[in-house]
Amino acid sequence: QLGVSYRSAWLMKHKILEAMRVAEGDRKLDGRIEVDDAYFGGEFCGGKTGRGTDNKVPFVAAVQTSPEGHPLYACLSAQPPTSEAMRAFAARHIAPSATVVSDGLWCFRAATRVGAQHERVVTGGGKASMKLPQFKAVNTLLGNLKTAITGTYHAFDFAKYAHRYLAEFQFRFNRRFDMKTILPRLLQSLLAAPPSPEHWLRTAEVAR
Repeated sequence: QLGVSYRSAWLMKHKILEAMRVAEGDRKLDGRIEVDDAYFGGEFCGGKTGRGTDNKVPFVAAVQTSPEGHPLYACLSAQPPTSEAMRAFAARHIAPSATVVSDGLWCFRAATRVGAQHERVVTGGGKASMKLPQFKAVNTLLGNLKTAITGTYHAFDFAKYAHRYLAEFQFRFNRRFDMKTILPRLLQSLLAAPPSPEHWLRTAEVAR
């Protein structure tokens, strides 16, 4: 009976997360956008460090800011930091009139493929790069994201379900200005979402 209860709770949680993902699937950012790559997952003893590290799932975070640098909206995507993946991300989530601000990782130039401007800031890496004012919004978001997930969930399968947990954070972040409407809008998203049977929910995004 405990197993059935756990299964029901898991299904309900992932149906909600999936509805959030669908609701945010076509989010388009415009204006000034800070973008960076990051990773989900724990340390892997003896493995590589930094970009390309073992036992971690890469994702991209993009934050639309006001002209003063205040965060407005965000898009999060579980994907590798490659030019091909960034071209697909830009085509779906970045408006041609946007200006994308990124670090020295060259894949972010793919934003220019959709007509957006690209400003490359060479950070030099390390903790000092996280203090640069050009990336304050995206660095703050990444810190809040990791704190929220590690503080809420003991563990989950990053490789299979990172896309849904990112969507959950994105859904809440993009609706934070009107907290009273979050629950009604979530219910609307659940009603509008396509059917999501258990076998589909348990399939990794990359395998679909």
